[in-house]
Amino acid sequence: MQPFRVYAEALSAYRDALAVALDGGPAIAPYAESAAPELPANAALPDDLALVVSTSGSTGTPKRAMLTRAALIASADATHERLGGPGQWLLPMPAQFIGGTQVLIRSLRAGTTPITLESFGIREFTDATAELTHRRRYTALVPTQLRRLLDAGTEARAAVTHFDGILLGGAAADPGLLAEAADLGATVLTTYGSSETAGGCVYSGVPLSGTTVEIADDGRITLCGSTIASGYLGRPELTAATFGHRTDGTRTFHTDDVGVWRDDRLHVLGRVDDLINTGGVKVAPRIVEAAATDHPDILEAVALGLPDMEWGQAVGLAVRARNDLQLHEIRAMLRDRLPAYALPRRLLLLDEIPVRGSGKPDRAALAAYPGWQTLAAPSPAD
Repeated sequence: MQPFRVYAEALSAYRDALAVALDGGPAIAPYAESAAPELPANAALPDDLALVVSTSGSTGTPKRAMLTRAALIASADATHERLGGPGQWLLPMPAQFIGGTQVLIRSLRAGTTPITLESFGIREFTDATAELTHRRRYTALVPTQLRRLLDAGTEARAAVTHFDGILLGGAAADPGLLAEAADLGATVLTTYGSSETAGGCVYSGVPLSGTTVEIADDGRITLCGSTIASGYLGRPELTAATFGHRTDGTRTFHTDDVGVWRDDRLHVLGRVDDLINTGGVKVAPRIVEAAATDHPDILEAVALGLPDMEWGQAVGLAVRARNDLQLHEIRAMLRDRLPAYALPRRLLLLDEIPVRGSGKPDRAALAAYPGWQTLAAPSPAD
Protein backbone atom coordinates (compact mmCIF):
# COMPACT_ATOMS: atom_id res chain seq x y z
CA MET A 1 0.00 0.00 0.00
CA GLN A 2 1.32 3.44 -0.94
CA PRO A 3 1.82 5.95 1.91
CA PHE A 4 -1.08 8.23 2.77
CA ARG A 5 -0.35 11.92 2.26
CA VAL A 6 -0.97 13.94 5.42
CA TYR A 7 -1.09 17.74 5.73
CA ALA A 8 1.60 18.33 8.36
CA GLU A 9 0.46 21.83 9.32
CA ALA A 10 -2.71 20.29 10.78
CA LEU A 11 -0.57 19.23 13.71
CA SER A 12 -3.16 17.34 15.73
CA ALA A 13 -4.17 15.22 12.73
CA TYR A 14 -0.53 14.70 11.77
CA ARG A 15 0.36 13.57 15.29
CA ASP A 16 -2.57 11.15 15.30
CA ALA A 17 -1.50 9.74 11.92
CA LEU A 18 2.05 9.29 13.23
CA ALA A 19 0.71 7.39 16.23
CA VAL A 20 -1.20 5.02 13.96
CA ALA A 21 1.81 4.52 11.67
CA LEU A 22 4.13 3.77 14.59
CA ASP A 23 1.59 1.27 15.90
CA GLY A 24 1.67 -0.74 12.67
CA GLY A 25 -0.91 1.20 10.68
CA PRO A 26 -0.56 2.72 7.21
CA ALA A 27 2.61 4.65 6.38
CA ILE A 28 2.28 8.39 5.87
CA ALA A 29 3.96 11.09 3.79
CA PRO A 30 3.71 14.59 5.33
CA TYR A 31 3.50 17.72 3.22
CA ALA A 32 2.93 21.43 3.82
CA GLU A 33 2.37 22.81 0.34
CA SER A 34 -1.02 23.91 -0.95
CA ALA A 35 -1.32 20.66 -2.88
CA ALA A 36 -0.11 17.23 -1.88
CA PRO A 37 2.90 16.09 -3.92
CA GLU A 38 2.56 13.18 -6.29
CA LEU A 39 4.23 10.01 -5.06
CA PRO A 40 5.64 7.46 -7.51
CA ALA A 41 3.21 4.64 -8.15
CA ASN A 42 4.18 1.00 -7.70
CA ALA A 43 7.45 1.87 -5.96
CA ALA A 44 9.06 -0.89 -3.93
CA LEU A 45 8.35 -0.39 -0.23
CA PRO A 46 10.20 -1.87 2.74
CA ASP A 47 8.48 -3.94 5.38
CA ASP A 48 7.56 -1.95 8.49
CA LEU A 49 7.46 1.35 6.54
CA ALA A 50 6.02 4.16 8.68
CA LEU A 51 7.10 7.48 7.16
CA VAL A 52 8.15 8.92 3.83
CA VAL A 53 9.71 12.33 4.43
CA SER A 54 11.21 14.76 1.95
CA THR A 55 14.80 15.78 2.42
CA SER A 56 15.54 19.48 2.83
CA GLY A 57 17.98 19.77 -0.07
CA SER A 58 17.85 22.92 -2.16
CA THR A 59 18.41 21.57 -5.67
CA GLY A 60 17.52 18.67 -7.91
CA THR A 61 14.63 16.24 -7.92
CA PRO A 62 13.07 15.89 -4.45
CA LYS A 63 14.31 12.89 -2.49
CA ARG A 64 11.90 11.14 -0.14
CA ALA A 65 13.51 9.00 2.54
CA MET A 66 11.67 5.83 3.57
CA LEU A 67 11.84 5.33 7.33
CA THR A 68 10.65 2.25 9.17
CA ARG A 69 8.93 2.19 12.53
CA ALA A 70 12.04 0.65 14.03
CA ALA A 71 14.28 3.46 12.72
CA LEU A 72 12.00 6.23 13.98
CA ILE A 73 11.58 4.67 17.40
CA ALA A 74 15.31 3.96 17.71
CA SER A 75 16.05 7.63 17.00
CA ALA A 76 13.49 8.96 19.47
CA ASP A 77 14.55 6.60 22.25
CA ALA A 78 18.27 7.27 21.72
CA THR A 79 17.60 11.00 21.94
CA HIS A 80 15.77 10.68 25.25
CA GLU A 81 18.56 8.44 26.53
CA ARG A 82 21.15 11.12 25.71
CA LEU A 83 19.03 13.90 27.20
CA GLY A 84 18.47 12.08 30.48
CA GLY A 85 14.93 10.81 30.04
CA PRO A 86 11.60 11.53 28.32
CA GLY A 87 9.92 14.88 28.74
CA GLN A 88 7.59 17.46 27.23
CA TRP A 89 8.57 19.18 24.00
CA LEU A 90 8.05 22.63 22.52
CA LEU A 91 7.91 22.58 18.72
CA PRO A 92 8.74 25.97 17.14
CA MET A 93 9.59 24.73 13.63
CA PRO A 94 7.76 23.22 10.64
CA ALA A 95 6.55 19.70 11.31
CA GLN A 96 6.90 18.33 7.78
CA PHE A 97 10.69 18.10 8.02
CA ILE A 98 12.31 15.34 10.03
CA GLY A 99 13.36 17.66 12.88
CA GLY A 100 9.77 18.69 13.57
CA THR A 101 8.40 15.21 12.97
CA GLN A 102 10.80 13.74 15.50
CA VAL A 103 9.60 16.20 18.16
CA LEU A 104 6.12 14.74 17.66
CA ILE A 105 7.42 11.16 17.73
CA ARG A 106 9.42 11.77 20.91
CA SER A 107 6.28 13.21 22.48
CA LEU A 108 4.34 10.09 21.52
CA ARG A 109 7.05 7.87 22.99
CA ALA A 110 7.08 9.95 26.18
CA GLY A 111 3.30 10.07 26.50
CA THR A 112 3.38 13.86 26.74
CA THR A 113 1.53 16.58 24.85
CA PRO A 114 3.83 18.88 22.87
CA ILE A 115 3.34 22.63 22.81
CA THR A 116 3.40 23.81 19.19
CA LEU A 117 3.78 27.20 17.54
CA GLU A 118 2.09 28.14 14.26
CA SER A 119 5.10 30.34 13.53
CA PHE A 120 8.21 31.29 15.44
CA GLY A 121 8.23 34.60 17.28
CA ILE A 122 9.96 35.80 20.43
CA ARG A 123 6.73 36.50 22.35
CA GLU A 124 5.10 33.30 21.12
CA PHE A 125 8.13 31.26 22.18
CA THR A 126 8.41 32.77 25.66
CA ASP A 127 4.66 32.37 26.27
CA ALA A 128 4.74 28.75 25.10
CA THR A 129 7.71 27.99 27.34
CA ALA A 130 5.61 29.00 30.34
CA GLU A 131 2.95 26.44 29.31
CA LEU A 132 5.29 23.46 29.70
CA THR A 133 4.30 21.46 32.78
CA HIS A 134 6.46 18.32 32.72
CA ARG A 135 9.43 18.11 35.06
CA ARG A 136 11.72 17.67 32.03
CA ARG A 137 11.35 20.19 29.21
CA TYR A 138 12.93 20.14 25.76
CA THR A 139 12.86 22.04 22.49
CA ALA A 140 14.53 21.95 19.09
CA LEU A 141 15.78 25.11 17.37
CA VAL A 142 17.84 26.21 14.41
CA PRO A 143 20.76 28.57 15.10
CA THR A 144 18.95 31.62 13.74
CA GLN A 145 16.12 31.10 16.23
CA LEU A 146 18.52 30.76 19.16
CA ARG A 147 20.41 33.84 18.04
CA ARG A 148 17.20 35.89 17.97
CA LEU A 149 16.19 34.68 21.41
CA LEU A 150 19.54 35.62 22.92
CA ASP A 151 19.33 39.06 21.30
CA ALA A 152 15.75 39.70 22.42
CA GLY A 153 16.28 40.66 26.04
CA THR A 154 15.94 39.34 29.56
CA GLU A 155 12.63 37.46 29.25
CA ALA A 156 13.61 35.56 26.12
CA ARG A 157 17.04 34.74 27.52
CA ALA A 158 15.40 33.39 30.67
CA ALA A 159 13.13 31.21 28.54
CA VAL A 160 16.18 29.62 26.93
CA THR A 161 17.43 28.48 30.34
CA HIS A 162 14.03 26.94 31.15
CA PHE A 163 14.82 23.80 29.15
CA ASP A 164 16.63 20.67 30.26
CA GLY A 165 17.88 20.31 26.71
CA ILE A 166 17.84 22.34 23.49
CA LEU A 167 18.61 20.45 20.30
CA LEU A 168 20.26 22.83 17.84
CA GLY A 169 20.39 21.69 14.23
CA GLY A 170 19.52 22.44 10.64
CA ALA A 171 22.68 24.48 10.09
CA ALA A 172 26.11 24.97 11.60
CA ALA A 173 26.17 26.85 14.90
CA ASP A 174 29.02 29.27 15.42
CA PRO A 175 31.13 28.78 18.56
CA GLY A 176 30.31 32.27 19.80
CA LEU A 177 26.60 31.50 19.86
CA LEU A 178 27.19 28.26 21.76
CA ALA A 179 29.49 29.98 24.24
CA GLU A 180 26.95 32.73 24.88
CA ALA A 181 24.21 30.17 25.51
CA ALA A 182 26.47 28.18 27.83
CA ASP A 183 27.42 31.29 29.79
CA LEU A 184 23.71 31.90 30.27
CA GLY A 185 23.30 28.42 31.72
CA ALA A 186 21.42 26.92 28.76
CA THR A 187 21.89 23.25 27.92
CA VAL A 188 22.42 23.16 24.15
CA LEU A 189 23.34 20.08 22.13
CA THR A 190 24.27 20.55 18.49
CA THR A 191 22.80 17.87 16.26
CA TYR A 192 24.07 16.26 13.08
CA GLY A 193 21.86 14.06 10.96
CA SER A 194 19.26 14.23 8.23
CA SER A 195 16.03 12.74 6.93
CA GLU A 196 18.09 9.73 5.87
CA THR A 197 19.08 9.08 9.51
CA ALA A 198 15.60 9.69 11.02
CA GLY A 199 16.90 12.98 12.39
CA GLY A 200 19.94 13.86 14.44
CA CYS A 201 22.17 10.88 15.21
CA VAL A 202 25.31 12.67 16.45
CA TYR A 203 24.88 15.15 19.31
CA SER A 204 27.66 17.61 20.09
CA GLY A 205 30.03 15.43 18.11
CA VAL A 206 29.20 12.17 19.93
CA PRO A 207 27.11 9.49 18.15
CA LEU A 208 23.87 8.43 19.81
CA SER A 209 23.45 4.88 21.05
CA GLY A 210 23.18 2.56 18.06
CA THR A 211 25.01 4.91 15.67
CA THR A 212 28.61 4.72 14.48
CA VAL A 213 30.54 7.03 12.18
CA GLU A 214 33.12 6.19 9.53
CA ILE A 215 35.31 8.74 7.73
CA ALA A 216 36.88 7.85 4.38
CA ASP A 217 40.35 8.90 3.29
CA ASP A 218 38.85 11.86 1.41
CA GLY A 219 36.99 12.98 4.55
CA ARG A 220 33.53 11.87 3.46
CA ILE A 221 31.29 10.79 6.32
CA THR A 222 29.36 7.52 6.41
CA LEU A 223 26.73 7.03 9.13
CA CYS A 224 25.83 3.53 10.28
CA GLY A 225 23.19 2.16 12.60
CA SER A 226 19.61 1.42 13.49
CA THR A 227 18.15 4.79 12.43
CA ILE A 228 19.22 4.66 8.77
CA ALA A 229 16.49 4.94 6.13
CA SER A 230 15.64 2.04 3.84
CA GLY A 231 16.28 4.17 0.77
CA TYR A 232 14.58 6.78 -1.41
CA LEU A 233 11.02 6.25 -2.56
CA GLY A 234 10.91 5.38 -6.27
CA ARG A 235 14.65 5.97 -6.83
CA PRO A 236 16.36 2.58 -6.77
CA GLU A 237 19.56 3.71 -8.51
CA LEU A 238 20.13 6.57 -6.07
CA THR A 239 19.29 4.25 -3.19
CA ALA A 240 21.92 1.76 -4.33
CA ALA A 241 24.54 4.51 -4.63
CA THR A 242 23.77 6.10 -1.26
CA PHE A 243 22.80 3.31 1.12
CA GLY A 244 24.39 -0.01 1.92
CA HIS A 245 25.05 -2.64 4.57
CA ARG A 246 27.98 -3.71 6.68
CA THR A 247 28.88 -7.37 6.79
CA ASP A 248 26.90 -7.68 10.04
CA GLY A 249 23.78 -6.31 8.32
CA THR A 250 23.94 -2.81 9.81
CA ARG A 251 22.59 -0.22 7.39
CA THR A 252 24.90 2.55 6.13
CA PHE A 253 24.29 5.99 4.65
CA HIS A 254 27.03 7.61 2.60
CA THR A 255 26.63 11.35 3.14
CA ASP A 256 27.80 14.26 1.03
CA ASP A 257 29.49 15.77 4.09
CA VAL A 258 33.15 15.88 5.02
CA GLY A 259 34.50 15.80 8.54
CA VAL A 260 37.31 14.87 10.90
CA TRP A 261 37.65 13.19 14.29
CA ARG A 262 39.27 15.49 16.81
CA ASP A 263 39.29 15.13 20.61
CA ASP A 264 37.03 12.05 20.32
CA ARG A 265 34.31 14.04 18.58
CA LEU A 266 33.07 14.35 15.03
CA HIS A 267 33.68 17.78 13.52
CA VAL A 268 31.65 18.31 10.34
CA LEU A 269 33.43 20.67 7.97
CA GLY A 270 30.60 21.04 5.47
CA ARG A 271 29.13 19.50 2.36
CA VAL A 272 31.32 18.33 -0.46
CA ASP A 273 29.48 20.65 -2.85
CA ASP A 274 29.81 23.60 -0.43
CA LEU A 275 33.61 23.42 -0.36
CA ILE A 276 35.13 26.49 -1.95
CA ASN A 277 37.79 25.82 -4.60
CA THR A 278 39.86 28.98 -4.86
CA GLY A 279 42.94 28.73 -7.05
CA GLY A 280 42.96 24.94 -6.64
CA VAL A 281 42.86 25.10 -2.83
CA LYS A 282 39.73 23.80 -1.09
CA VAL A 283 38.30 25.83 1.79
CA ALA A 284 35.64 24.51 4.20
CA PRO A 285 33.01 27.23 4.75
CA ARG A 286 32.57 26.37 8.42
CA ILE A 287 36.20 27.22 9.17
CA VAL A 288 35.69 30.72 7.76
CA GLU A 289 32.33 31.14 9.50
CA ALA A 290 33.67 30.09 12.89
CA ALA A 291 36.57 32.52 12.63
CA ALA A 292 34.32 35.37 11.50
CA THR A 293 31.84 35.02 14.34
CA ASP A 294 34.68 35.53 16.83
CA HIS A 295 34.30 39.21 15.89
CA PRO A 296 32.07 40.82 18.53
CA ASP A 297 30.08 42.74 15.91
CA ILE A 298 29.30 39.70 13.72
CA LEU A 299 26.13 37.89 14.80
CA GLU A 300 25.83 35.42 11.91
CA ALA A 301 28.13 34.51 9.05
CA VAL A 302 27.79 32.31 5.97
CA ALA A 303 30.77 31.58 3.72
CA LEU A 304 30.31 30.49 0.13
CA GLY A 305 32.16 30.24 -3.14
CA LEU A 306 31.45 32.96 -5.69
CA PRO A 307 32.44 32.75 -9.36
CA ASP A 308 35.81 34.30 -10.13
CA MET A 309 37.23 34.62 -13.64
CA GLU A 310 40.83 33.98 -12.61
CA TRP A 311 40.65 31.71 -9.57
CA GLY A 312 37.49 29.71 -10.27
CA GLN A 313 35.91 30.75 -7.00
CA ALA A 314 36.48 33.51 -4.49
CA VAL A 315 35.65 33.17 -0.81
CA GLY A 316 32.53 35.24 -0.09
CA LEU A 317 31.26 36.04 3.39
CA ALA A 318 27.69 37.16 4.08
CA VAL A 319 27.19 38.54 7.58
CA ARG A 320 24.55 39.92 9.88
CA ALA A 321 26.37 42.45 12.02
CA ARG A 322 25.67 44.94 14.79
CA ASN A 323 27.48 47.69 12.88
CA ASP A 324 28.58 48.43 9.35
CA LEU A 325 31.81 46.63 8.53
CA GLN A 326 34.18 46.86 5.63
CA LEU A 327 35.85 43.96 3.87
CA HIS A 328 39.34 45.17 4.75
CA GLU A 329 38.39 45.27 8.45
CA ILE A 330 37.18 41.69 8.44
CA ARG A 331 40.24 40.50 6.53
CA ALA A 332 42.52 42.24 9.02
CA MET A 333 40.71 40.59 11.92
CA LEU A 334 40.91 37.15 10.29
CA ARG A 335 44.56 37.23 9.24
CA ASP A 336 45.69 35.61 12.49
CA ARG A 337 42.89 33.03 12.38
CA LEU A 338 42.88 31.79 8.79
CA PRO A 339 45.43 30.97 6.10
CA ALA A 340 45.70 33.67 3.46
CA TYR A 341 43.88 31.66 0.80
CA ALA A 342 40.82 31.31 3.09
CA LEU A 343 40.42 35.04 3.75
CA PRO A 344 37.16 36.38 2.28
CA ARG A 345 37.56 38.41 -0.87
CA ARG A 346 33.93 39.50 -1.03
CA LEU A 347 31.59 40.72 1.70
CA LEU A 348 27.82 41.12 1.90
CA LEU A 349 26.12 42.89 4.82
CA LEU A 350 22.52 41.86 5.49
CA ASP A 351 19.82 42.51 8.06
CA GLU A 352 18.72 38.87 7.72
CA ILE A 353 20.48 35.80 6.39
CA PRO A 354 18.09 34.00 3.99
CA VAL A 355 17.31 30.43 4.97
CA ARG A 356 15.54 27.51 3.38
CA GLY A 357 12.50 25.90 4.95
CA SER A 358 14.63 23.62 7.11
CA GLY A 359 16.57 26.54 8.59
CA LYS A 360 19.74 26.00 6.57
CA PRO A 361 21.35 29.09 5.00
CA ASP A 362 20.29 29.58 1.40
CA ARG A 363 23.67 29.87 -0.31
CA ALA A 364 22.13 29.95 -3.79
CA ALA A 365 20.06 33.00 -2.84
CA LEU A 366 23.06 34.69 -1.25
CA ALA A 367 25.17 34.21 -4.37
CA ALA A 368 22.53 36.07 -6.40
CA TYR A 369 22.28 39.06 -4.02
CA PRO A 370 23.54 42.44 -5.24
CA GLY A 371 25.79 44.60 -3.11
CA TRP A 372 28.82 42.39 -2.56
CA GLN A 373 31.93 44.35 -1.58
CA THR A 374 34.84 43.15 -3.71
CA LEU A 375 38.56 43.12 -3.01
CA ALA A 376 40.61 44.07 -6.04
CA ALA A 377 43.85 42.18 -5.53
CA PRO A 378 46.19 40.10 -7.66
CA SER A 379 45.82 36.67 -6.04
CA PRO A 380 43.74 34.75 -3.52
CA ALA A 381 46.79 34.26 -1.31
CA ASP A 382 47.87 37.87 -0.84
